[in-house]
Amino acid sequence: MCLAVPGKVVSIDHRADPLTGLIDFGGVRKQACLEYLPDVRVGEYVIVHVGFALQRLDEASARASLELFEQLGLLEEEFGDAWRQAALQESGSEAQ
Repeated sequence: MCLAVPGKVVSIDHRADPLTGLIDFGGVRKQACLEYLPDVRVGEYVIVHVGFALQRLDEASARASLELFEQLGLLEEEFGDAWRQAALQESGSEAQ
């Protein structure tokens, strides 16, 4: 399954062509294309689908969606071990 996942823009590479940025999905960080949102700013939340940021999202909605996706196990399905590792690090546990 391929989800449209909300994430927070951590950094933007204005020199990249196409425009890209580092997006934080609740602890998992991935690069995404920002060409559809060229005026997005660091700290804003975006919806990312197949590597493209498609629209802005307010923080409360982004966090609620991430929490729901996590409860349903969809983030682990989407991000695999990277999501599990990030969740364990955030909780202060070590991977078994």
